[in-house]
Amino acid sequence: MTRKIILLFCLLFTRLCLFAQGDVQMADTMRSNGKIFVVVAVIITIFAGIVLYLIRLDRKLTKLEKNNYNS
Repeated sequence: MTRKIILLFCLLFTRLCLFAQGDVQMADTMRSNGKIFVVVAVIITIFAGIVLYLIRLDRKLTKLEKNNYNS
């Protein structure tokens, strides 16, 4: 019984992987219209904001740890 379930999951997983190989029509449309650059710019802006936030947070935590260690 468990062999059948494992085989079923393996077959379903390979079927899902085949769907991932298909063409992405939305990306082709956005690329042809030149809007893909807007999407990339927004993603880069969000990623840069998160990175800068984490750097500031790390510096504040380091400062608090030093103050806590010294007192």
